[in-house]
Amino acid sequence: MNDATASRQEGWKDKPPPEKAWRGRQGRTRKAIIAEQDRAAGSREERYVKRKDGEYALGSITLKVLPSTRRIRAYLRWSEGGRSPALYVGEVGHPTRAANLDQAWKIAKDRGMVGKRPVPEDSWASSSATRSVMRGNRGRDTAPELRIRSLLHQQGLRYRVSTRPLPGVRRTADLVFSRARVAVFVDGCFWHGCPDHCRPARTNSDFWRTKIDGNRARDAQTDRFLADAGWRAIRIWEHEDPVRAARRVAAAVRGFAGQDITASHDSGGR
Repeated sequence: MNDATASRQEGWKDKPPPEKAWRGRQGRTRKAIIAEQDRAAGSREERYVKRKDGEYALGSITLKVLPSTRRIRAYLRWSEGGRSPALYVGEVGHPTRAANLDQAWKIAKDRGMVGKRPVPEDSWASSSATRSVMRGNRGRDTAPELRIRSLLHQQGLRYRVSTRPLPGVRRTADLVFSRARVAVFVDGCFWHGCPDHCRPARTNSDFWRTKIDGNRARDAQTDRFLADAGWRAIRIWEHEDPVRAARRVAAAVRGFAGQDITASHDSGGR
């Protein structure tokens, strides 16, 4: 404990520390709570705890006031085996919660209680941060997809979600209109090589170029499979205007005359 912390705790001998020094604001969202911990730790990647099974779990700092001493104690918590263990970090004594969280995370890192996850030897990512970002890219229910689904539902159209249009062919479309034989794919700009927004990776560039080129080739092959079976594939970039994209899908499903229903990655909505 440094002199400044000690002097503040001496001042709390006759009364408890102010709530603003340790208690979180009521009514905070989960997103705000996570952001608070990330800021205090320095980044999300600095918050990992090594569990007994050798895996890593995301840790959080909890601040509590010890009634007998009226001092603020910091504990490290994480999820493990359906439980939430708590490991004592140390005492903190700043007048604000933010400063106390900062100090607690610094103590935890200095003592080797938390840190970055090592990248597995067989991982395709160049760093733990890159691996975390890439693993966080969801395969379904992305924000653009949800918006387009909502717009189509409002128009009275019904569809199947995340389904294989062709039996026996392992290709999954984001939206499937079976009766109209229309399959919709909402493609991420990075993974599918958007010419407007996909930027070459600075590390492992050969790997990522091969990966993205392979995805584009697979997309083209999927479109051919669908066309040969009498289906229409509609591809929408995640950056496209969802209203315009939904109109394009509705036109294909309803068979509106005069609409451009063949737009794909090479045109439409940019």
